[in-house]
Amino acid sequence: MRAIWKGSVSFGLVSIGVRLFSATEERDVSFHQVRRSDGARIRYRRVAETDGEEVAYADIAKGYQLPGGETVVLTDDDFADLPLPSTRVVDVLQFVPAEQIDPIYFAKSYYLEPDKNAVKPYVLLRDALEDSGQVGVVKVAIRNREQLATLRVRDGVIVLETMIWPDEIRAADFGFLDEDVELRAQERQMARALLESMSGDFDPAEYTDDYRAALESVIEAKVEGREIVEAEDTQPTADNVVDLMSALRASVEAAKRGRGESTSTSASASASAKPAKKAAKKAAAKKAPAKKAAAKKAATTKAPAKKSAKKQARKSA
Repeated sequence: MRAIWKGSVSFGLVSIGVRLFSATEERDVSFHQVRRSDGARIRYRRVAETDGEEVAYADIAKGYQLPGGETVVLTDDDFADLPLPSTRVVDVLQFVPAEQIDPIYFAKSYYLEPDKNAVKPYVLLRDALEDSGQVGVVKVAIRNREQLATLRVRDGVIVLETMIWPDEIRAADFGFLDEDVELRAQERQMARALLESMSGDFDPAEYTDDYRAALESVIEAKVEGREIVEAEDTQPTADNVVDLMSALRASVEAAKRGRGESTSTSASASASAKPAKKAAKKAAAKKAPAKKAAAKKAATTKAPAKKSAKKQARKSA
């Protein structure tokens, strides 16, 4: 890996020399624009709109367009005069619980490697972060742009996560939020059952970029001159879904089949058991009066027999 930034982490009065490395890389298949007939590369020139002349890179400046259409031209000297104290310093501002930061703020991850003479303070800060369960909120300037960021620990290395500023997050202003949506208890129960059937521990190695793999296969087939066979779509469809409950139930069963489990869910089992319980209660209610009537009849038939036995005993006496 190649360091893209070099500076220090300012931790109170402690300064830790570090180098910044990109922690992630894009693995997407990249393409060039070419002419279809012979594959010749398409090149673009930097041309001025007013006269069509090509402009050298050294003559290009940054322009800010005003609402009226006028353009303010800014040179490198204008940017050099701007205050940017975090150019070579990761300035730790505060330590906060990690769960208080919404993931929507995170932009990109970088590894921080300590300089040879800064390993001890680096390890000290790393262990303090791990023991506290907190993250450090910092400011840092990368590529002439000051950014908010956090410091956390991953696999024994301090990771700097750049963040976007609060005013860069759009408000979630959608019409459905004002609607009064009623959800039945059965629907909530089935949704919970679906979540439980699909729950597990996160293992990133289980997930792959199927589109990229298919695209690479297409390119390989083009190179080898083989026939390209389209893969069948094995994704489930929702054409036969009647209502929300049906969709939830079908999703639970599909998730269980994928895990090799029984497709009968506790929710469906309890639902199917309710009619049987009601029928059993009705049958028991019908049997109860019949039993009482039989008991009364037996009692009345036994009573005269006892009385006749007593009379016979008196006569013999």
